[in-house]
Amino acid sequence: MTSAAAPAGTRVFLVDDHAMVRSGVRAELGDAVTVVGEAPDVSTAIEGIRTTVPDVVLLDVHLPGGGGHAVLEALRGELPSVRWLALSVSDAAEDVIAVIRAGARGYVTKTISGPDLRDAVNRVAEGDVVFSPRLAGFVLDAFAATSSSAPAAQADPATDPGLDLLSAREREVMQLLARGYTYREIGSRLFISVKTVESHASNVLRKLQLSNRNELTRWAATNRLL
Repeated sequence: MTSAAAPAGTRVFLVDDHAMVRSGVRAELGDAVTVVGEAPDVSTAIEGIRTTVPDVVLLDVHLPGGGGHAVLEALRGELPSVRWLALSVSDAAEDVIAVIRAGARGYVTKTISGPDLRDAVNRVAEGDVVFSPRLAGFVLDAFAATSSSAPAAQADPATDPGLDLLSAREREVMQLLARGYTYREIGSRLFISVKTVESHASNVLRKLQLSNRNELTRWAATNRLL
């Protein structure tokens, strides 16, 4: 990837729960952008982004108070001009898919070099989409599965017989798992304990004959349940 300075005046807001990481990102971005604010958690991020209305938000996926997708869900409709670039240590398919479905324009991991990060901010600010190379496949696969099932979606709802085996609560847990929520986040949303979430998750995977979250996300996309 070729390095390029971000457009003059590009205003960036940093969201990460580690102060050292935020400091390091600031240093790597240097004078290429203007960092207008930073936040360590969901609620502070929402307030700060509303106040500053930056051009680009560099957003961590896992944050106190909810995931990065919670920030996106709260503000994407309210602030349509803001563009979002996920910057995370995680390269798990479920994390990538969840934040892209929520509205991020790209996803890069924290192994990215300084010049490549500046280039990614530049491209997102201009309206492009950016992914670390191995992550693009997750997104393409997920949306290809959704597209391939579109004709059936117009005809009738999901028909996988495994869905009928799930209780109402297990369906709720299944959808949140497939969208990338953690057990703790699911428990908070559904007002149940983490242990109960784990039990439901185990039942969901067993009943659907799936091995892990990655397979669950693909199954949910195929059956138009995301």
